[in-house]
Amino acid sequence: MLALELLAEQRIAEALARGEFDDLPGAGRPLELDDDPLVPEELRVAWRILKNAGFVPPEVEARRDIAALERVVLAQVGGDADARAKAVKKLALLRTHVERGYFERIVRRLGG
Repeated sequence: MLALELLAEQRIAEALARGEFDDLPGAGRPLELDDDPLVPEELRVAWRILKNAGFVPPEVEARRDIAALERVVLAQVGGDADARAKAVKKLALLRTHVERGYFERIVRRLGG
C-alpha cells in the first residue's frame, strides 16, 4: 500500500505544479467541516445520520428547552420587575445546572 500512496502523492504534486487545482470551486475559502473533532471517529457516521435526521444531543435539546422556557416565563411576568428578576435567577440556575452536567460528562469522556 505504501507504493500506491507514494504514487498518489507524486501525481498530486505534479498536478499542483501544473496548476490544475487553482480554479476549483471554493478555492481560498476555509473548508466547511461538519465532523466534530471531539466525537470519536467510530461514532461520527452515526452522529451525522442522527444530525441529518433532525436529532440533536441531549444537551442541545436541553438548551433549546431552556430558551423556550425563558421566552414563555419572561413574557408571562411582563413588566413586573420583581417577578422578572426572580424568574431570571431561577432560569440562570437551571441553565447552570444543565451546563455543569454537560461539562462534567465532557471531562469524564476526556479522561479527566
